[in-house]
Amino acid sequence: QVQLVESGGGLVQAGGSLRLSCAASGSIFSIGAMGWHRQAPGQQRELVATITSSGSANYADSVKGRFTISRDNANNTVSLQMNSLKPEDTAVYYCLAYMKYAPWSRAGAYWGQGTQVTVSS
Repeated sequence: QVQLVESGGGLVQAGGSLRLSCAASGSIFSIGAMGWHRQAPGQQRELVATITSSGSANYADSVKGRFTISRDNANNTVSLQMNSLKPEDTAVYYCLAYMKYAPWSRAGAYWGQGTQVTVSS
C-alpha cells in the first residue's frame, strides 16, 4: 500500500514563511511527477506547483516568485518552500504524486491527507 504524508502546515503572519514536506512510503516502484494543490473554503482545489522526476518545475501564476518546489528522489519526498505569504494563500494544501507499485503497473495518482496553512493579516 502506498501513502503520502504531509507535514509543516500552521499559522503564520502575512509576509512570513512556511515549508511543507510530503513523504511517500509503502510499496513503491517508481515516482513520476509530484506536486502540491490547495483548496480554500468554498473554492475548488487548484494546482500550486508541480515538479517532474528530473526536476523541472511549474508554478501557478499566483505563487510564482514566492514559492519553490523541490524533491529528493532518494528519499521519495517533495517539499514546498513558501515565502512572502499572503492571507489569500490560506488553504488546505495537498500533496500529489504519480506512483507505480510494480514495473507492470500503471501510474496512479495518490493524494496526501492535507495540511492546513493559515496566513493572518
